[in-house]
Amino acid sequence: MFLNEKTTAHMVEIVNISDLVDVYQDEVAGRVQYGEEVQEPEIFKKSDLVFLSGEALPRCWTDPHYRDKELIR
Repeated sequence: MFLNEKTTAHMVEIVNISDLVDVYQDEVAGRVQYGEEVQEPEIFKKSDLVFLSGEALPRCWTDPHYRDKELIR
């Protein structure tokens, strides 16, 4: 899966998608896309990543308490 880094707008290939959707992981490993050579994986904060369209990642991937209000009922 490819995402963009907010600050640099570089395209990042996510190494392990299960880490991306794990709400308890704050960081994911990814490879910045530079030319044709495969880059070494780097660690990126989820808060610094967005979809290629510019949309933010879903809260269910980033906030472990996104449903707390529903549990209080």
